[in-house]
Formats: sequence, structure tokens, C-alpha cells
Amino acid sequence: MDRAEFIEALNQIEKEKGIDKEIIFEAIETSLVSACKKNFGTSQNIKVVIDRETGSVACYAQKTVADPVTDKMLEISLEEAREINGLYSVGDVVDIEVTPKNFGRISAQTAKQVVVQKFREAEREILYNQYIMKEKDIMTGIVQRRERKNVIVQLGRIDGILAPNEQIPNEEYRFMDRIKVYVLEVKQTTKGPQIYVSRTHPELVKRLFEQEVPEVHDGIVEIKSIAREAGSRTKIAVYSKKENVDALGACVGQNGYRVNVIVSELGGEKIDVIQWSEDPKKFIAAALSPSRVLAVALNEEEQSAKIVVPDHQLSLAIGKEGQNARLSAKLTGWRIDIKSETQARETNFISEEEMLCQEELVEEQEKAQETILDFED
Repeated sequence: MDRAEFIEALNQIEKEKGIDKEIIFEAIETSLVSACKKNFGTSQNIKVVIDRETGSVACYAQKTVADPVTDKMLEISLEEAREINGLYSVGDVVDIEVTPKNFGRISAQTAKQVVVQKFREAEREILYNQYIMKEKDIMTGIVQRRERKNVIVQLGRIDGILAPNEQIPNEEYRFMDRIKVYVLEVKQTTKGPQIYVSRTHPELVKRLFEQEVPEVHDGIVEIKSIAREAGSRTKIAVYSKKENVDALGACVGQNGYRVNVIVSELGGEKIDVIQWSEDPKKFIAAALSPSRVLAVALNEEEQSAKIVVPDHQLSLAIGKEGQNARLSAKLTGWRIDIKSETQARETNFISEEEMLCQEELVEEQEKAQETILDFED
């Protein structure tokens, strides 16, 4: 490639790849300084200049004007300097051309190496900028392989890493399976962008609802909180900003279609859609769904709640291995203590007066349950 072709190639790269050709020129010049010192064994201060118009390369030894001269490799006398330019004075730096005869071949090799390197750097930067926009969002990936305990998922032009602690327990990842993943982090490395993804993050459920439920996507229905034990059960609290839009109905969908699409995507993970309320008693009672709650007594200082449920629903309220109570506490932010109606009366768990003042609470639960049943039927 001659000099004219080289300049034209740089112009083309700048136009197509967005790589500033001045950055390439400067990188080539820096590399040529090292090449010059390495190939010609000089200890002089070397400067390399490429003509931006013609592509010609010149190599200069930079010497400081001194009187007297103590180091001929780094200094030049005032007399010699003024032979070059009468305006030089002590302390000025003089550029003396020392371009070796076969420097053109070395410069061509170096230029090629630098252009390839800058090309790769630019490609990595373009990819990084493309994928950093996906951070904290979901993407659809294709399972490729296992590396140790990691699952490698193809995400377009880059593979994502699904670490063991981000995999849903007992979920199988088969070659070419299409799965949705939450992008935890996009890192820039010397080998290019590296993407870490998750199937267990609560935000994955939130993003799936945003994709599946237009009211959530548009901000009409707001997801207030999520509590998740990946692969088993999720509770999600929703609230409608418009009186004429039913948050529960919107998220469940006709015949349960919308929520079932998400359940299917998560491999059968159960999802409880809960009506959020600014009244902690109503919110806590709703959170313990599918169990019915008879009474809630709050201790706001300790952020704790005493819950009374029907005798036959105590195990349902607590859940297998305490899961329902645990998720409800996480969803609401309140510590929860549950007793059956008989236990509560025998131990004076909460007062009779509190037990009798819960009609509105029960009505709210029945109304929510009817809404879900209507949409599932």
C-alpha cells in the first residue's frame, strides 16, 4: 500500500467505523518512536512525524541548545543550532532529521499493527456501548454450553455468563434453549465486553410483567415491591394509578393468560399477584394470600405485625417450610407473627376488640379473591 492509499484507507476507517484518524496518526507516531529506538539502537530523544496530507514519515532527533555541550546525543551547541535557524537560543529544542534509509518498511509494518489494534479497540468500544444500554434490563438468549458450573448464553454478538448462583434451582439449560435473562452487569475488558446475567433476580419478574402487561409498561399499574424465591414462588404487589383500571385484573389477564405466560417463562414458578395498599393492615393481609386473614395488630415501633387466621388455614398462611410467611414479610417490610383463631383467643394474642374490628379487612380480601377468580374463569 503506497502513502496515498494509506491516507485514503484512514479516511475510510474514520467514516465507516467512527475512529478519528488523528488518534491513529498519533498512535502510529508513538509506536514508531519505539520502533526507531529498538531497530537503530539510539539513545537520542526521538520524535516521529507523519504528514497528514501525503503520509510521508520523518524521524527527528530532538536536541536541546546548550552552551557548553555536555552530552552530544541530547544537546547541540548554540553555534550549530544557529546554522540551522539564526533565531535559536540556549534552552530551545532543535529537531534534526535522522530518518534511516529503510525506515519506510518499518513504518509500514508498524502502521498496519497500530491500525489493526485500533480497529479491535473500536469494535470492542462499539460492542460495549451497544450492550451497556441493556444493563438492568432483560434480553432473550440462546443456551450454548456449560463451562465448569457456568451456563454460557448467546446474546447476539456476545456470550453472557449465567453463574451458578444466578441459575434457578433444578432448572435445566439445554443446548439451543431460548431463555430470558436479566442483565446484571456489563464490564469492559481487554478482550472486549463481558456480560453477567441472572435468572434468579427479582427484577427479572418485574421486567417480564412490563413486557407482558401494557398497563405496567405504560406506568398505569405500578409494581410496588417484589419478594422472590427463584424456582418456587414470587409475590408481587401492584397498584393502579387510575381508579378505573384494576391492577390485579390487568396483571393476571383474561383466563390468567398474562401471568401464566410469565409462569411458563420461569419454568412453573408460582406467582401471587397482591393488591398493594398504603394501609399496612390491608397490605399485610393481602400479602398472606392465598390464606384468609381475620385480624392484624401492628407494632409500628418494632415494625412487626401479629396476624390471626382461621384455624384450618394456619398451615396455609405459614406455608411449606414457612415460605408464605417469609415472602409476605419480605414483600411488606414487616416482621410477621401468625397464630390461628383458637390460639389467639387462648393466649390473648390480640385483644377481642381488635378481633371484632376487622370486617373491612376481610371484605378487601374477599373482593381481591373474586377479582382474580373472575379473570381466571
